[in-house]
Amino acid sequence: MTERRAILSGSTFEEQIGYARAVVDGDRVHVSGTTGFDYSTMTISDDVVEQAEQALRNIEAALAEAKCTFADVVRVRYLLPDRADFEPCWPVLRRCFGEVRPAATMLMCGLADPRMKIEIEVYARRPTA
Repeated sequence: MTERRAILSGSTFEEQIGYARAVVDGDRVHVSGTTGFDYSTMTISDDVVEQAEQALRNIEAALAEAKCTFADVVRVRYLLPDRADFEPCWPVLRRCFGEVRPAATMLMCGLADPRMKIEIEVYARRPTA
């Protein structure tokens, strides 16, 4: 039987809605859509680039708990309410994914909170021993 384990970040949203920041399922890691909230303070910047940086820190922490890094990411989805906010984030995204080159999609959609300007979801594959 393969390992299935939930990874929680401490976000109040996880408890209120009923989900995990990430789920380890064998060698696969599914990281939920992650926004720019600093989960220790439940605050969020007004700046989309700062939100992207914080979202990536949140994702990096979940991946680390799953014994992964950005180098293990195979798929990423970017969700933004305003397409004009995407290009300013490219340098930040390139720092994490530029060498990895995961499959990627950007979607325009409404997010759960009007303060949220970007949400990032990733799938990773854990290295085999």
